[in-house]
Amino acid sequence: MDFSLTDEQRMLQDTVERLVQDQYGFEQRRGYMQEKGGFSRDMWNQIAELGLLGVPFPEESGGFGGGAIETMLVMEAFGKGLVLEPYVASVVTSGQLIADAGSDAQKEAILEPLVGGELVLAFAHGEPDSRYSNTQVATRAERSGAGYTITGHKAVVLHGDSADKFVISARTSGDTMDADGLSLFLVDADAKGVSIQGYPTIDGLHAAEVKLNGVQVSEDALIGQEGKAADLIELTQDRGAMAVCAEAVGAMGVACDLTLDYLKQRKQFGMPIGAFQSVQHRMVEMRMELEQARSATLKAAAKLDSGDPVERRRAVSIAKHQVGIGGRFVSEQSIQLHGGIGMTEEYYLAHFAKRIAMIDNQFGDADAHLDRFSAQMDVPKTA
Repeated sequence: MDFSLTDEQRMLQDTVERLVQDQYGFEQRRGYMQEKGGFSRDMWNQIAELGLLGVPFPEESGGFGGGAIETMLVMEAFGKGLVLEPYVASVVTSGQLIADAGSDAQKEAILEPLVGGELVLAFAHGEPDSRYSNTQVATRAERSGAGYTITGHKAVVLHGDSADKFVISARTSGDTMDADGLSLFLVDADAKGVSIQGYPTIDGLHAAEVKLNGVQVSEDALIGQEGKAADLIELTQDRGAMAVCAEAVGAMGVACDLTLDYLKQRKQFGMPIGAFQSVQHRMVEMRMELEQARSATLKAAAKLDSGDPVERRRAVSIAKHQVGIGGRFVSEQSIQLHGGIGMTEEYYLAHFAKRIAMIDNQFGDADAHLDRFSAQMDVPKTA
């Protein structure tokens, strides 16, 4: 497999990295966190003006026509700056879901405004009792006249407090655990019966509890085929998992760089602590975990575009497990090698550690993906 980037991909990578370097310093990010919704609308517009919101969408919708590799490049660069804007929620999950399965009218109404930065979406799928199951959905959508009535509770909806519209999973038939009977709906955030309780998460992002109390939607709100959304939900979750893996790789790289710089400056017994062999060994192990995470994520991105769902699931689970384990190792070693300063809010490293920890819990943690991979391979789980 050829892992070299094309000229267009290198140009995209350079563009995003330059944006993050110029516009996402530590103090700048702290300022963005204080804005409504926990991110900068001006920055969101800059991201749109650079065409980054259109990376995975077709050219006829104003997009870049890219694939998972291009998304990976954007997210790795975003990870280097701990970008707060709702790229995963709006573009990677909800937006691509609409592009895949939405009606012509839905695509026309959603994609161009999204690419232009005029719209924020959120994918509302997880529920208080669902853990990491893609099919455990208690929210129900009952037929009602010419549409549906939706009732349920969606938990920890990423950027749910900033969304203009939600893509919501609901059960149109079957029991809570069934794969059959799942459907997807496009719901306005200000629709009658929608209640949103937003809050900041430990990594500086925002999420929300979204409750739907008899929300009325028309037939046109249905995305794709009624009762047949399970495979689409799984694909969407895998896209999100790959994207945050790439973000974690970017964050892990910065954590390694910060630690190496500190080891060169901090002195003990009259010499830099990086001169001690035991410390050098730890630094090498951190770099090894970083490179393994990067390689696994690259493979996951390649398999996302392969069209083979079995290979996609395996590659994504390998990457998510590797990033979860490796990210934790890099974070813990970085903080330990820094000492007390590594845990302070005033120092950048602590914020990278928090984001890496949070990524492990998004779209399935390391253990959940080890279970999924073991089930696919039909082998017992091992530690």
